[in-house]
This record gives sequence, C-alpha cells and structure tokens, in this order.
Amino acid sequence: MAGSVELADITARLLGQLPSWFGIPESNAEYVESATRLPGLVARPDTADTEAIGVLLHRRHFVEAAEIHLMAVAPSWHRRGVGRALVNVLASNVSTDGCQMLQVKTLGAAHPDVGYAQTRAFYRSVGFLPLEETADLWPGNPCLIMVKWLSLSR
Repeated sequence: MAGSVELADITARLLGQLPSWFGIPESNAEYVESATRLPGLVARPDTADTEAIGVLLHRRHFVEAAEIHLMAVAPSWHRRGVGRALVNVLASNVSTDGCQMLQVKTLGAAHPDVGYAQTRAFYRSVGFLPLEETADLWPGNPCLIMVKWLSLSR
C-alpha cells in the first residue's frame, strides 16, 4: 500500500494501543505523518473489510538496502505471528527487485526497558543481527541498528 491518509489512520490507531512502545506524542505524530508518504503493509485477520491488526512502514535507501521504519501490532495479536508475517512479506517483496539487506532501528540494550528487550528478541527471531548501538541518532536514548541479509548473491 502506498502512503496515504488511510495508512496514517491505521498507524495512529495502532500506536495509540501501544503506549509502552510509542508513548512520545511528538514521535507518534512523525510516524503518522510518515505513513502519508512511505509505503506500508497492513495485516488484517481475515479480509480487507476487517480492522487492521498490524502495520509496517518501510523505506528504500538504495537498490540493495531497505529499512523497516515502523512496525506496530495490536497487543491482542502479539506473539501470534503477525509481526513475523509482516517482516516476511516485506523481505519477499523487496528482494524480488534487488534488495539484499533490511535494517531496523530500535531502542538499544543500554536502556533497561523490558518491552524493548522483547522487541530486540523478536527481531533476532526473524533473522536480524545487531550491527551497532549508538547514542548519536536519538539524543538521550541508545539506538540499536539491526540488519537482516536477504540475499548473498552479488
């Protein structure tokens, strides 16, 4: 799905359900705005007529590299394969046109947050590896950059 008002509405609704992960109003507003211009995937439990239970916004930096900008899954659907499915669909979609690597940025382990420890464990479980933790991207919070190789062909 291309960036749109509909995607922004879905993003806003899901972020509102996840205050432990998305509790900074200014950041949430930026995520919602980005959904009007970035491509995204939407997870629904059955058909397109049902309410969205997950969203993944992404961007392409280079032909070979893409980034998960945001992923949010409704709390009642955590640990039920929704996030894994979103990541797998994105990986499949971008790898068909030459993307070899996905990255995601999340709160680093230097910040003792149980929820983000679960987030890092999730990303590891779907094939992401830690690349670097830096304090330079998000003032006051450590940023962990994780990568997932989609293809090693050159």
